[in-house]
Amino acid sequence: TTFFHHVNLQYSTISEFCTGEACQTMAVCNTQYYWYDERGKKVKCTAPQYVDFVMSSVQKLVTDEDVFPTKYGREFPSSFESLVKKICKYLFHVLAHIYWSHFKETLALELHGHLNTLYVHFILFAREFNLLDPKETAVMDDLTEVLCSGGGRGGGGGDGAGGGGAGAQNHGKER
Repeated sequence: TTFFHHVNLQYSTISEFCTGEACQTMAVCNTQYYWYDERGKKVKCTAPQYVDFVMSSVQKLVTDEDVFPTKYGREFPSSFESLVKKICKYLFHVLAHIYWSHFKETLALELHGHLNTLYVHFILFAREFNLLDPKETAVMDDLTEVLCSGGGRGGGGGDGAGGGGAGAQNHGKER
């Protein structure tokens, strides 16, 4: 639930800039993301609608006692791993959208260090437990390489200065 709360908080800092007019599709680079409703039907939506669908869906899952039991002795569902992977995929889409479409605003708000730290922590956690398909995250490989190989020089932490901040800033401008 912590990643959900932190991604939601990070998005909330730029949500006023992520409008249906400014972000008509949920796209990152040349990849467009679609929401799939409960019947599995593909829904084309704006980025803010997509993020709202993600946050509502993930909120429902992380607070569902049958999915994330909090009582001792309760079993996790057999679908737990696939649900966690789905949550991670959706949260990754939101983080990628923030970088691709709203990094300039994040930088102006001086929140890029927080975004970089959140992103690195999320990616390393997802890698450790094999929660994201590398094909899914390929769109962010350049940034991931810069931030995750910082060798202590701003590798996602601090104020974004050094290797992490400069790489992220350039990454946002290149696209």
